[in-house]
Amino acid sequence: MSFKIAFIGAGSLEFTRGLLKDLLSVEEFHNIQIAFTDINERNLDMVTQICQRDIDANGLDIKIQSTLDRREALKDAKYVFNVVRIGGLEAFKQDVEIPLRYGIDQCVGDTLCAGGIMYAQRGIAAVLEFCRDIREVAAPGCIMFNYSNPNAMITWACNKYGKVPTIGLCHGVQHGHQQIAEVFGLDVKDVDIVCAGINHQTWYIQIKHKGEDLTGKLLEALEKHPLYKETEKVRIDMLRRFGYYSTESNGHLSEYVPWYRKRADEIKDWVHVGGEWVHSWIHGETGGYLRYCMENRDWFETDFPRWMQEPPAKFDPTKRSEEHGSYIIEGLETGRTYRGHFNVVNNGAITNLPDDCIVEVPAYVDALGIHVPIVGDLPLGCAAVCNASISVQRLAVEAAVHGDDMLLRQAMLMDPLTGAVCNPPEIWQMVDDFLIEQEQWLPQYGKAIAEAKKRRATEKRIPTRDDYKGAARLSVRSVEELRKVRGTLHKANPNEI
Repeated sequence: MSFKIAFIGAGSLEFTRGLLKDLLSVEEFHNIQIAFTDINERNLDMVTQICQRDIDANGLDIKIQSTLDRREALKDAKYVFNVVRIGGLEAFKQDVEIPLRYGIDQCVGDTLCAGGIMYAQRGIAAVLEFCRDIREVAAPGCIMFNYSNPNAMITWACNKYGKVPTIGLCHGVQHGHQQIAEVFGLDVKDVDIVCAGINHQTWYIQIKHKGEDLTGKLLEALEKHPLYKETEKVRIDMLRRFGYYSTESNGHLSEYVPWYRKRADEIKDWVHVGGEWVHSWIHGETGGYLRYCMENRDWFETDFPRWMQEPPAKFDPTKRSEEHGSYIIEGLETGRTYRGHFNVVNNGAITNLPDDCIVEVPAYVDALGIHVPIVGDLPLGCAAVCNASISVQRLAVEAAVHGDDMLLRQAMLMDPLTGAVCNPPEIWQMVDDFLIEQEQWLPQYGKAIAEAKKRRATEKRIPTRDDYKGAARLSVRSVEELRKVRGTLHKANPNEI
Protein backbone atom coordinates (compact mmCIF):
# COMPACT_ATOMS: atom_id res chain seq x y z
CA MET A 1 0.00 0.00 0.00
CA SER A 2 1.14 3.52 -0.71
CA PHE A 3 -0.60 6.57 0.70
CA LYS A 4 0.50 9.66 2.60
CA ILE A 5 0.12 10.48 6.29
CA ALA A 6 0.99 13.96 7.55
CA PHE A 7 1.72 15.03 11.14
CA ILE A 8 0.97 18.64 12.10
CA GLY A 9 2.88 19.56 15.25
CA ALA A 10 5.36 16.76 14.65
CA GLY A 11 7.80 18.38 17.08
CA SER A 12 5.76 16.73 19.83
CA LEU A 13 8.13 13.81 20.23
CA GLU A 14 6.18 11.36 22.38
CA PHE A 15 3.08 11.37 20.21
CA THR A 16 4.86 11.59 16.87
CA ARG A 17 7.42 8.86 17.51
CA GLY A 18 4.90 6.57 19.19
CA LEU A 19 2.25 6.94 16.51
CA LEU A 20 4.79 6.45 13.73
CA LYS A 21 6.07 3.29 15.42
CA ASP A 22 2.49 1.97 15.64
CA LEU A 23 1.81 2.73 11.98
CA LEU A 24 4.99 1.19 10.64
CA SER A 25 4.44 -1.95 12.71
CA VAL A 26 1.65 -2.77 10.25
CA GLU A 27 3.25 -4.88 7.51
CA GLU A 28 1.06 -3.44 4.75
CA PHE A 29 2.22 0.08 5.63
CA HIS A 30 5.92 -0.39 4.90
CA ASN A 31 5.69 1.68 1.71
CA ILE A 32 3.58 4.60 2.93
CA GLN A 33 4.70 8.23 2.70
CA ILE A 34 5.28 10.24 5.88
CA ALA A 35 5.37 14.03 6.22
CA PHE A 36 6.25 16.03 9.35
CA THR A 37 5.53 19.72 9.79
CA ASP A 38 5.92 22.09 12.73
CA ILE A 39 6.60 25.78 13.36
CA ASN A 40 9.55 24.99 15.65
CA GLU A 41 12.44 24.17 13.34
CA ARG A 42 14.74 22.83 16.06
CA ASN A 43 12.16 20.46 17.55
CA LEU A 44 11.11 19.33 14.08
CA ASP A 45 14.72 18.56 13.16
CA MET A 46 15.35 16.59 16.37
CA VAL A 47 12.19 14.53 16.06
CA THR A 48 12.84 13.87 12.37
CA GLN A 49 16.35 12.64 13.15
CA ILE A 50 15.11 10.20 15.78
CA CYS A 51 12.21 8.91 13.69
CA GLN A 52 14.28 8.56 10.50
CA ARG A 53 16.87 6.60 12.47
CA ASP A 54 14.08 4.27 13.67
CA ILE A 55 12.88 3.77 10.09
CA ASP A 56 16.37 3.09 8.75
CA ALA A 57 17.14 0.64 11.56
CA ASN A 58 14.04 -1.36 10.69
CA GLY A 59 15.11 -1.66 7.06
CA LEU A 60 12.28 0.38 5.55
CA ASP A 61 12.76 2.48 2.44
CA ILE A 62 10.84 5.51 3.71
CA LYS A 63 12.26 9.03 3.73
CA ILE A 64 10.39 11.43 6.02
CA GLN A 65 9.33 14.63 4.32
CA SER A 66 10.16 17.20 7.02
CA THR A 67 9.13 20.77 6.30
CA LEU A 68 8.10 24.04 7.91
CA ASP A 69 5.68 24.51 4.98
CA ARG A 70 2.39 23.06 6.22
CA ARG A 71 0.70 23.00 2.82
CA GLU A 72 3.61 21.10 1.35
CA ALA A 73 3.34 18.49 4.10
CA LEU A 74 -0.42 18.19 3.61
CA LYS A 75 -0.29 17.92 -0.18
CA ASP A 76 -1.97 14.67 -1.28
CA ALA A 77 -2.23 13.38 2.31
CA LYS A 78 -4.94 10.79 2.88
CA TYR A 79 -4.72 11.01 6.68
CA VAL A 80 -3.58 13.81 8.98
CA PHE A 81 -2.61 13.65 12.65
CA ASN A 82 -3.05 16.90 14.55
CA VAL A 83 -0.85 16.96 17.67
CA VAL A 84 -0.23 20.71 18.06
CA ARG A 85 -0.14 22.82 21.21
CA ILE A 86 -0.87 26.36 20.01
CA GLY A 87 1.12 28.88 22.01
CA GLY A 88 3.42 26.18 23.37
CA LEU A 89 4.36 26.14 27.02
CA GLU A 90 4.41 29.95 27.18
CA ALA A 91 0.65 30.14 26.61
CA PHE A 92 0.04 27.00 28.67
CA LYS A 93 1.72 28.68 31.65
CA GLN A 94 -0.66 31.62 31.29
CA ASP A 95 -3.64 29.22 31.14
CA VAL A 96 -2.66 28.06 34.62
CA GLU A 97 -1.33 31.22 36.22
CA ILE A 98 -3.84 33.88 35.07
CA PRO A 99 -6.76 31.98 36.67
CA LEU A 100 -4.68 31.48 39.83
CA ARG A 101 -4.71 35.26 40.32
CA TYR A 102 -8.46 34.90 40.76
CA GLY A 103 -8.31 31.81 42.97
CA ILE A 104 -9.05 29.25 40.22
CA ASP A 105 -6.77 26.32 40.98
CA GLN A 106 -6.42 23.92 38.02
CA CYS A 107 -4.45 20.72 37.75
CA VAL A 108 -4.18 20.81 33.94
CA GLY A 109 -6.33 23.50 32.33
CA ASP A 110 -6.48 22.00 28.83
CA THR A 111 -10.02 20.64 28.52
CA LEU A 112 -12.52 22.80 30.39
CA CYS A 113 -12.30 25.49 33.09
CA ALA A 114 -10.68 28.86 32.33
CA GLY A 115 -7.48 27.38 30.90
CA GLY A 116 -9.25 24.92 28.63
CA ILE A 117 -11.57 27.60 27.28
CA MET A 118 -8.63 29.81 26.33
CA TYR A 119 -6.70 26.87 24.91
CA ALA A 120 -9.68 26.36 22.61
CA GLN A 121 -9.60 29.99 21.48
CA ARG A 122 -6.00 29.60 20.32
CA GLY A 123 -6.40 26.09 18.96
CA ILE A 124 -9.57 26.62 16.97
CA ALA A 125 -8.18 29.71 15.25
CA ALA A 126 -5.25 27.59 14.06
CA VAL A 127 -6.99 24.32 13.19
CA LEU A 128 -9.49 26.05 10.95
CA GLU A 129 -6.48 27.15 8.91
CA PHE A 130 -5.29 23.53 8.88
CA CYS A 131 -8.73 22.50 7.61
CA ARG A 132 -8.61 25.08 4.83
CA ASP A 133 -5.26 23.70 3.68
CA ILE A 134 -6.56 20.12 3.89
CA ARG A 135 -9.58 20.99 1.74
CA GLU A 136 -7.37 22.69 -0.82
CA VAL A 137 -4.30 20.44 -1.14
CA ALA A 138 -4.86 17.09 0.60
CA ALA A 139 -6.29 13.99 -1.07
CA PRO A 140 -10.08 13.98 -1.55
CA GLY A 141 -11.85 12.65 1.54
CA CYS A 142 -8.81 13.18 3.77
CA ILE A 143 -9.55 12.34 7.42
CA MET A 144 -7.99 14.23 10.31
CA PHE A 145 -7.28 12.52 13.63
CA ASN A 146 -7.20 15.10 16.39
CA TYR A 147 -5.07 14.40 19.44
CA SER A 148 -4.92 18.05 20.52
CA ASN A 149 -6.83 19.38 23.49
CA PRO A 150 -9.40 20.58 24.23
CA ASN A 151 -10.23 17.54 22.14
CA ALA A 152 -14.01 17.88 22.02
CA MET A 153 -13.99 21.59 21.19
CA ILE A 154 -11.37 21.32 18.46
CA THR A 155 -13.05 18.26 16.95
CA TRP A 156 -16.39 20.13 17.07
CA ALA A 157 -14.96 23.16 15.23
CA CYS A 158 -13.22 21.05 12.57
CA ASN A 159 -16.37 19.10 11.72
CA LYS A 160 -18.81 22.02 11.83
CA TYR A 161 -16.74 24.88 10.45
CA GLY A 162 -13.60 23.30 9.01
CA LYS A 163 -15.62 20.92 6.82
CA VAL A 164 -13.00 18.21 7.27
CA PRO A 165 -14.09 14.82 8.67
CA THR A 166 -12.33 14.76 12.02
CA ILE A 167 -12.15 12.04 14.67
CA GLY A 168 -10.98 12.97 18.15
CA LEU A 169 -8.70 10.41 19.79
CA CYS A 170 -7.70 9.99 23.44
CA HIS A 171 -6.34 7.27 25.70
CA GLY A 172 -8.37 7.94 28.85
CA VAL A 173 -10.77 5.05 28.23
CA GLN A 174 -7.91 2.56 27.91
CA HIS A 175 -6.20 3.72 31.10
CA GLY A 176 -9.39 3.51 33.14
CA HIS A 177 -10.05 0.07 31.66
CA GLN A 178 -6.66 -1.07 32.99
CA GLN A 179 -7.48 0.31 36.44
CA ILE A 180 -10.81 -1.50 36.53
CA ALA A 181 -9.25 -4.81 35.56
CA GLU A 182 -6.53 -4.33 38.17
CA VAL A 183 -8.88 -3.71 41.11
CA PHE A 184 -10.81 -6.86 40.24
CA GLY A 185 -7.62 -8.87 39.83
CA LEU A 186 -8.40 -9.66 36.20
CA ASP A 187 -6.58 -9.47 32.88
CA VAL A 188 -7.72 -6.40 30.94
CA LYS A 189 -8.47 -8.51 27.86
CA ASP A 190 -11.07 -10.43 29.86
CA VAL A 191 -12.96 -7.34 31.03
CA ASP A 192 -15.45 -5.96 28.51
CA ILE A 193 -16.46 -2.34 28.85
CA VAL A 194 -18.87 0.11 27.28
CA CYS A 195 -17.93 3.74 27.82
CA ALA A 196 -20.02 6.72 26.78
CA GLY A 197 -20.06 10.45 27.44
CA ILE A 198 -17.86 13.31 26.30
CA ASN A 199 -14.07 13.41 26.14
CA HIS A 200 -12.56 13.35 29.63
CA GLN A 201 -16.05 12.88 31.08
CA THR A 202 -16.80 9.46 29.67
CA TRP A 203 -18.51 6.93 31.93
CA TYR A 204 -18.02 3.16 32.22
CA ILE A 205 -21.71 2.38 31.93
CA GLN A 206 -21.14 -1.37 31.54
CA ILE A 207 -18.37 -3.57 32.92
CA LYS A 208 -18.57 -7.33 32.34
CA HIS A 209 -16.41 -10.38 32.94
CA LYS A 210 -17.52 -13.67 31.38
CA GLY A 211 -21.07 -12.41 31.26
CA GLU A 212 -21.13 -11.20 34.87
CA ASP A 213 -21.98 -7.51 35.33
CA LEU A 214 -19.34 -5.95 37.61
CA THR A 215 -20.52 -2.34 37.29
CA GLY A 216 -22.16 -2.23 40.72
CA LYS A 217 -19.15 -3.85 42.43
CA LEU A 218 -16.56 -1.30 41.30
CA LEU A 219 -16.97 1.19 44.16
CA GLU A 220 -16.17 -1.38 46.83
CA ALA A 221 -13.19 -2.68 44.83
CA LEU A 222 -11.71 0.81 44.44
CA GLU A 223 -12.28 1.71 48.09
CA LYS A 224 -10.28 -1.36 49.10
CA HIS A 225 -7.39 -0.76 46.68
CA PRO A 226 -4.30 0.40 48.66
CA LEU A 227 -3.18 2.97 46.05
CA TYR A 228 -6.36 4.14 44.34
CA LYS A 229 -8.25 4.81 47.56
CA GLU A 230 -5.63 7.53 48.20
CA THR A 231 -4.92 8.81 44.68
CA GLU A 232 -8.40 8.68 43.09
CA LYS A 233 -10.53 10.35 45.78
CA VAL A 234 -12.42 12.59 43.34
CA ARG A 235 -13.16 9.75 40.92
CA ILE A 236 -14.28 7.50 43.75
CA ASP A 237 -16.49 10.23 45.20
CA MET A 238 -18.08 10.82 41.79
CA LEU A 239 -18.63 7.07 41.45
CA ARG A 240 -20.25 7.04 44.90
CA ARG A 241 -22.61 9.90 44.05
CA PHE A 242 -23.37 9.24 40.36
CA GLY A 243 -23.08 5.47 40.21
CA TYR A 244 -20.53 5.24 37.39
CA TYR A 245 -16.75 5.61 37.10
CA SER A 246 -15.31 8.40 34.98
CA THR A 247 -12.45 7.90 32.57
CA GLU A 248 -10.29 10.82 33.50
CA SER A 249 -7.59 11.00 36.15
CA ASN A 250 -8.26 12.46 39.58
CA GLY A 251 -6.60 15.78 38.72
CA HIS A 252 -8.33 16.21 35.39
CA LEU A 253 -11.78 15.33 36.70
CA SER A 254 -11.48 17.63 39.71
CA GLU A 255 -11.37 20.76 37.53
CA TYR A 256 -14.40 19.94 35.34
CA VAL A 257 -16.94 20.06 38.16
CA PRO A 258 -17.65 22.75 40.79
CA TRP A 259 -17.15 20.82 44.01
CA TYR A 260 -13.55 19.75 44.65
CA ARG A 261 -11.28 22.72 43.92
CA LYS A 262 -13.39 25.78 44.80
CA ARG A 263 -12.04 26.22 48.36
CA ALA A 264 -8.27 26.41 48.68
CA ASP A 265 -8.27 24.94 52.17
CA GLU A 266 -10.14 21.83 50.98
CA ILE A 267 -8.23 21.02 47.78
CA LYS A 268 -5.65 18.84 49.53
CA ASP A 269 -8.49 16.73 50.92
CA TRP A 270 -9.19 15.57 47.36
CA VAL A 271 -5.80 15.47 45.64
CA HIS A 272 -2.61 13.48 46.19
CA VAL A 273 0.73 15.21 45.79
CA GLY A 274 4.17 13.62 45.92
CA GLY A 275 5.32 10.05 45.89
CA GLU A 276 7.08 8.49 42.91
CA TRP A 277 7.48 10.91 40.03
CA VAL A 278 5.31 8.80 37.74
CA HIS A 279 2.46 9.17 40.23
CA SER A 280 2.32 12.92 40.73
CA TRP A 281 0.49 15.41 38.58
CA ILE A 282 -2.35 13.13 37.47
CA HIS A 283 -3.64 13.00 41.03
CA GLY A 284 -4.44 16.71 41.29
CA GLU A 285 -1.31 18.80 41.80
CA THR A 286 -1.79 22.51 41.03
CA GLY A 287 -0.43 23.12 37.54
CA GLY A 288 0.86 19.56 37.56
CA TYR A 289 0.77 18.86 33.85
CA LEU A 290 2.46 22.18 33.12
CA ARG A 291 5.29 21.19 35.47
CA TYR A 292 5.57 17.80 33.80
CA CYS A 293 5.68 19.33 30.31
CA MET A 294 8.29 21.90 31.31
CA GLU A 295 10.48 19.19 32.83
CA ASN A 296 10.15 17.04 29.71
CA ARG A 297 11.02 19.94 27.43
CA ASP A 298 14.19 20.69 29.40
CA TRP A 299 15.01 16.98 29.59
CA PHE A 300 14.59 16.41 25.86
CA GLU A 301 16.52 19.49 24.79
CA THR A 302 19.40 18.67 27.13
CA ASP A 303 19.52 14.93 26.59
CA PHE A 304 18.86 14.77 22.84
CA PRO A 305 22.39 13.44 22.09
CA ARG A 306 21.77 10.59 24.55
CA TRP A 307 18.49 9.74 22.83
CA MET A 308 20.38 9.38 19.57
CA GLN A 309 22.80 6.95 21.23
CA GLU A 310 20.05 4.69 22.57
CA PRO A 311 18.88 1.68 20.53
CA PRO A 312 16.35 2.60 17.79
CA ALA A 313 12.71 1.66 18.25
CA LYS A 314 11.68 -1.71 16.82
CA PHE A 315 8.55 -1.86 14.67
CA ASP A 316 6.98 -4.90 16.29
CA PRO A 317 3.29 -5.61 15.55
CA THR A 318 2.95 -7.32 18.95
CA LYS A 319 4.13 -4.23 20.84
CA ARG A 320 1.95 -1.47 19.44
CA SER A 321 0.58 1.08 21.89
CA GLU A 322 -3.10 1.44 22.74
CA GLU A 323 -3.44 4.69 20.78
CA HIS A 324 -6.33 4.26 18.36
CA GLY A 325 -4.88 6.10 15.36
CA SER A 326 -2.89 3.34 13.68
CA TYR A 327 -5.64 0.77 14.24
CA ILE A 328 -8.28 2.97 12.63
CA ILE A 329 -6.15 3.47 9.53
CA GLU A 330 -5.35 -0.24 9.47
CA GLY A 331 -9.06 -1.05 9.60
CA LEU A 332 -9.93 1.38 6.83
CA GLU A 333 -7.08 0.25 4.57
CA THR A 334 -6.97 -3.53 5.18
CA GLY A 335 -10.53 -4.28 6.31
CA ARG A 336 -9.43 -5.74 9.64
CA THR A 337 -12.13 -4.92 12.16
CA TYR A 338 -11.18 -2.69 15.09
CA ARG A 339 -13.28 -1.61 18.04
CA GLY A 340 -12.43 1.43 20.12
CA HIS A 341 -13.91 4.53 21.74
CA PHE A 342 -13.69 7.61 19.53
CA ASN A 343 -14.81 11.24 19.69
CA VAL A 344 -17.37 11.90 16.95
CA VAL A 345 -20.33 14.15 16.21
CA ASN A 346 -23.17 12.73 18.30
CA ASN A 347 -25.91 12.50 15.66
CA GLY A 348 -28.12 10.53 18.04
CA ALA A 349 -25.55 8.06 19.38
CA ILE A 350 -26.25 9.26 22.95
CA THR A 351 -29.92 10.12 22.88
CA ASN A 352 -30.04 12.48 25.86
CA LEU A 353 -27.09 14.63 24.75
CA PRO A 354 -27.36 17.24 21.94
CA ASP A 355 -26.98 15.90 18.40
CA ASP A 356 -24.39 18.51 17.42
CA CYS A 357 -21.96 17.97 20.30
CA ILE A 358 -18.90 15.72 20.25
CA VAL A 359 -19.35 12.49 22.18
CA GLU A 360 -16.91 9.72 23.08
CA VAL A 361 -18.57 6.40 22.32
CA PRO A 362 -17.83 2.85 21.15
CA ALA A 363 -17.22 2.60 17.41
CA TYR A 364 -16.12 0.00 14.89
CA VAL A 365 -13.82 0.33 11.89
CA ASP A 366 -13.49 -1.80 8.76
CA ALA A 367 -12.99 -1.27 5.04
CA LEU A 368 -16.46 0.27 4.77
CA GLY A 369 -15.68 3.07 7.22
CA ILE A 370 -16.17 4.10 10.84
CA HIS A 371 -19.44 2.86 12.32
CA VAL A 372 -21.00 4.37 15.44
CA PRO A 373 -23.77 2.37 17.14
CA ILE A 374 -26.60 3.95 19.12
CA VAL A 375 -25.77 3.87 22.83
CA GLY A 376 -29.10 5.30 23.97
CA ASP A 377 -29.59 7.42 27.08
CA LEU A 378 -26.79 8.00 29.54
CA PRO A 379 -27.79 7.61 33.20
CA LEU A 380 -29.53 10.88 34.07
CA GLY A 381 -26.92 12.17 36.52
CA CYS A 382 -24.06 11.40 34.14
CA ALA A 383 -25.89 13.17 31.33
CA ALA A 384 -26.38 16.22 33.56
CA VAL A 385 -22.64 16.44 34.26
CA CYS A 386 -21.88 16.15 30.55
CA ASN A 387 -24.53 18.67 29.54
CA ALA A 388 -23.05 21.29 31.86
CA SER A 389 -19.73 20.91 30.05
CA ILE A 390 -21.34 20.79 26.61
CA SER A 391 -22.95 24.18 27.19
CA VAL A 392 -19.53 25.62 27.95
CA GLN A 393 -18.01 23.89 24.92
CA ARG A 394 -20.67 25.25 22.56
CA LEU A 395 -20.19 28.83 23.79
CA ALA A 396 -16.40 28.50 23.58
CA VAL A 397 -16.45 27.03 20.06
CA GLU A 398 -18.73 29.76 18.73
CA ALA A 399 -16.66 32.42 20.50
CA ALA A 400 -13.44 31.13 18.93
CA VAL A 401 -14.88 30.83 15.43
CA HIS A 402 -16.48 34.28 15.39
CA GLY A 403 -14.09 36.19 17.65
CA ASP A 404 -17.03 37.04 19.91
CA ASP A 405 -15.70 38.03 23.32
CA MET A 406 -19.21 38.19 24.83
CA LEU A 407 -19.67 34.49 24.09
CA LEU A 408 -16.20 33.90 25.53
CA ARG A 409 -17.17 35.65 28.75
CA GLN A 410 -20.40 33.69 28.91
CA ALA A 411 -18.46 30.44 28.50
CA MET A 412 -16.35 31.45 31.50
CA LEU A 413 -19.46 32.33 33.51
CA MET A 414 -21.06 28.98 32.75
CA ASP A 415 -17.93 26.94 33.42
CA PRO A 416 -18.63 24.92 36.59
CA LEU A 417 -15.41 25.58 38.52
CA THR A 418 -14.84 29.14 37.27
CA GLY A 419 -18.38 30.10 38.24
CA ALA A 420 -18.01 28.45 41.65
CA VAL A 421 -14.90 30.50 42.47
CA CYS A 422 -15.40 33.88 40.75
CA ASN A 423 -18.15 36.48 40.49
CA PRO A 424 -19.07 38.11 37.15
CA PRO A 425 -16.88 41.24 37.48
CA GLU A 426 -13.87 39.07 38.30
CA ILE A 427 -14.56 36.85 35.28
CA TRP A 428 -14.89 39.91 33.00
CA GLN A 429 -11.51 41.22 34.18
CA MET A 430 -9.88 37.79 33.89
CA VAL A 431 -11.03 37.50 30.27
CA ASP A 432 -9.51 40.93 29.59
CA ASP A 433 -6.24 39.70 31.10
CA PHE A 434 -6.30 36.62 28.86
CA LEU A 435 -7.07 38.60 25.72
CA ILE A 436 -4.27 41.09 26.35
CA GLU A 437 -1.62 38.61 27.41
CA GLN A 438 -2.40 36.05 24.68
CA GLU A 439 -2.89 38.59 21.90
CA GLN A 440 -0.29 37.01 19.61
CA TRP A 441 -2.30 33.76 19.38
CA LEU A 442 -5.78 35.30 19.10
CA PRO A 443 -6.04 36.92 15.65
CA GLN A 444 -9.85 36.76 15.70
CA TYR A 445 -10.11 39.05 18.74
CA GLY A 446 -8.48 42.25 17.46
CA LYS A 447 -11.31 44.62 18.39
CA ALA A 448 -11.97 42.96 21.75
CA ILE A 449 -8.27 43.11 22.67
CA ALA A 450 -8.10 46.83 21.88
CA GLU A 451 -11.13 47.44 24.11
CA ALA A 452 -9.61 45.30 26.89
CA LYS A 453 -6.40 47.33 26.77
CA LYS A 454 -8.40 50.55 27.06
CA ARG A 455 -10.25 49.24 30.10
CA ARG A 456 -7.01 48.16 31.74
CA ALA A 457 -5.55 51.63 31.23
CA THR A 458 -8.57 53.63 32.41
CA GLU A 459 -10.61 51.56 34.89
CA LYS A 460 -9.86 50.58 38.47
CA ARG A 461 -8.79 46.94 38.70
CA ILE A 462 -10.29 44.39 41.01
CA PRO A 463 -7.46 43.25 43.32
CA THR A 464 -5.87 39.94 42.31
CA ARG A 465 -3.52 37.49 44.04
CA ASP A 466 -0.57 37.82 41.68
CA ASP A 467 1.79 35.87 43.93
CA TYR A 468 -0.58 32.96 44.58
CA LYS A 469 0.94 29.63 43.57
CA GLY A 470 -2.04 27.39 44.33
CA ALA A 471 -2.96 24.97 47.07
CA ALA A 472 -0.85 22.01 45.92
CA ARG A 473 2.04 23.28 43.77
CA LEU A 474 5.37 21.52 43.25
CA SER A 475 8.50 23.12 41.80
CA VAL A 476 9.81 22.37 38.32
CA ARG A 477 12.82 20.07 38.72
CA SER A 478 16.12 20.55 36.97
CA VAL A 479 17.51 18.02 34.51
CA GLU A 480 20.05 17.01 37.16
CA GLU A 481 17.27 16.34 39.68
CA LEU A 482 15.31 14.36 37.10
CA ARG A 483 18.28 12.15 36.29
CA LYS A 484 18.34 10.96 39.89
CA VAL A 485 14.76 9.69 39.77
CA ARG A 486 14.05 8.93 36.12
CA GLY A 487 17.07 7.36 34.52
CA THR A 488 15.52 7.87 31.11
CA LEU A 489 12.40 9.52 29.77
CA HIS A 490 11.39 6.26 28.08
CA LYS A 491 10.30 5.02 31.51
CA ALA A 492 7.53 7.61 31.66
CA ASN A 493 4.12 6.44 32.77
CA PRO A 494 1.73 6.52 29.76
CA ASN A 495 -0.78 8.32 31.98
CA GLU A 496 1.63 11.24 32.00
CA ILE A 497 1.85 11.69 28.20
